[in-house]
Amino acid sequence: MGTDFGGMLDSGTEQQISAWRGYVSRREAIDGRDVDELEDHLRGEIARLAASGLDPDEAFLVAVKRLGALDDLSREFAREHSERLWKQLMFADEPAAPRAGGLALAVGLATGAAIAVKVPALFGIDFTSSGDFYPRFLPLLILPFVAAYFLVRRRASLTTTLIVAAPFALAAVLMAVYPFAPDAATLVLATTHCAVALWLVIGIAYVNGRVGSSRARMDFIRFTGEWVVYLALIALGGGVLIALTMGVFAAIGVDAGMFVQDWMLPCGVAGAVVVAAWLVEAKQSVIENIAPVLTKLFTPLFTLLLLAFIVAGIVQGISTASGVEVFGQRDLLILFDVVLVVVVGLLLYAQSARDPLAPPSWFDRMQLVMVAAAIVVDLMVLIAMIGRIAEWGASPNKLASLGLNVILLANLAGAAWLQLRFAMHRAPLERLERWQTAFLPVYLAWAAIVVIVFPPAFGYV
Repeated sequence: MGTDFGGMLDSGTEQQISAWRGYVSRREAIDGRDVDELEDHLRGEIARLAASGLDPDEAFLVAVKRLGALDDLSREFAREHSERLWKQLMFADEPAAPRAGGLALAVGLATGAAIAVKVPALFGIDFTSSGDFYPRFLPLLILPFVAAYFLVRRRASLTTTLIVAAPFALAAVLMAVYPFAPDAATLVLATTHCAVALWLVIGIAYVNGRVGSSRARMDFIRFTGEWVVYLALIALGGGVLIALTMGVFAAIGVDAGMFVQDWMLPCGVAGAVVVAAWLVEAKQSVIENIAPVLTKLFTPLFTLLLLAFIVAGIVQGISTASGVEVFGQRDLLILFDVVLVVVVGLLLYAQSARDPLAPPSWFDRMQLVMVAAAIVVDLMVLIAMIGRIAEWGASPNKLASLGLNVILLANLAGAAWLQLRFAMHRAPLERLERWQTAFLPVYLAWAAIVVIVFPPAFGYV
């Protein structure tokens, strides 16, 4: 950027600029450097207007109007954010541009992903008699097509493309050469963590290499939440399609079970992963309306679940005089690891869908209660895990879960503190967002450790 006008602006104006930049950064027509130039122009205009006697809010409104007169992106931002006053200053009656671009690319890549999961069948490797081929390579057969979609759509540079491609290549080599034992626990861990790590790498493609921007990382979090919503909707529709297919063919005396098992399911799942990514891009405004509803629905429910678990744990712990006994059951620990991950994801998704300029509300306080309950549950699970390790010794599953819970505890503890300060009007929401998005590289690093280090450290068993 050019001249630095940031020191002349108050925190309220900075939040308004952050919201404006966050929207503009998600547009495909411009890259990060263009956004920097636009922001530089906006800041300069605000500073000049403020120097002429306008207060910061007035200066921001007038500056955005003037910038909007020069730039279609600013007008589109004002049009979509109807609750903003400056929509009235900048809104023109021209129709919104369609966002359905990329359909041909998405269909092509979805078809490629479907073919990729079936190519091994040409060599006698199928889902019923593949040994450990699909457990090793399934994420590597599908996720590269999602990465390719964003690299092409963002017109990524060669450097960004290589940065994204390198982890995929490394994962493919490791999963190919590691001599996993039959039914090895390290294989399951490596496959699941490989999928997580590669999904986070896809985030680099999604933000077009702007990994240093907390706003860009939050955009990827929003995309992930919306992608999950669309994938769930596709899965529901796919289930209906499969049921109808089985029923129709059964009515004429044909068993379609093998076709569904060998073709519809694997190809449908592979294609849906890519198509869901396109749907998020093409129908973003629809999901942005759904996102606040989903978060407001599930946050109270998960809060009640966590509180109920804490009460039940205390009661059972008193009755058995051993909290470790109560929480030491392996299946229960895994279940609540999943719940904690969902809670963190729900918190992130809620923040990504939130108006950054809105003041703290009852919902923010509800989130604080949910995070506090999650911290208590995480501590209870950690104590139980340490007890299991002390009693039965370390195993790859226990250590992987222990590491994840330690990271979750640090994430939730910082989030609780910043959420409390925000609810008390002592810190801006931006600090909480920066804290949350800063943990994405931490999760990526831990997933990489489990994939790379755990198999040889535990003898590939």
